[in-house]
Amino acid sequence: MTSRSQRRNPSGFTDAAATWNQRYQRDDFLFGEAPNQWLVSQGNELPTAGRVLSVADGEGRNSVWLASLGLEVDAFDISEVAVAKARAFAARKGCAIRYAVMDADRVMWPTALYDVVVAIFIQFADPSMRRRLFHHMSQALKPGGVLLLQGYTPKQLHYRTGGPPIRSHLYTEGQLRKELAQLQISSLRCYEADVQEGCGHRGRSALVGLVGRAI
Repeated sequence: MTSRSQRRNPSGFTDAAATWNQRYQRDDFLFGEAPNQWLVSQGNELPTAGRVLSVADGEGRNSVWLASLGLEVDAFDISEVAVAKARAFAARKGCAIRYAVMDADRVMWPTALYDVVVAIFIQFADPSMRRRLFHHMSQALKPGGVLLLQGYTPKQLHYRTGGPPIRSHLYTEGQLRKELAQLQISSLRCYEADVQEGCGHRGRSALVGLVGRAI
């Protein structure tokens, strides 16, 4: 994947890259080193071999786990601080991963390249960016490829244990079915759970998980 630009404003920040760099500029991992538990629970959806893209991967917790399964992993994030930490984390774990510093809204998205696209808590995207992002992620899948997506529902505004405090950035079941209509959705579940992912996501949370397959 290539990028037209590495700096843009995808989430209302004056400088999104600088904002995320500041958040990730810490000794520990903002969202912990363990992979997202919903992603782990969907392990049966992953192929035994293949190419995977982890979108807005942060400090590498999900990409490193995916690579540890023997998958070929590409990952990107807008934060150069996060990507540097991810590269160091992958090296420490003995994983070879292709990392890049990229803005999700400025990526030169490929067509039909990936067996799996992973999108975990990518709710920095406002509605118009989200529609573009969903389209690009779907188009990047090979026929039969799988999108694995987790996010917060509007009820998360009550819990405030992670995610953006902006209703339009959160997911509803109807909105996901509409905006990912090009995929065959095999699983879509709204639920609540206690999430413990570093200090970034901590406590009771209103969640949604989706598994969609490219036709």
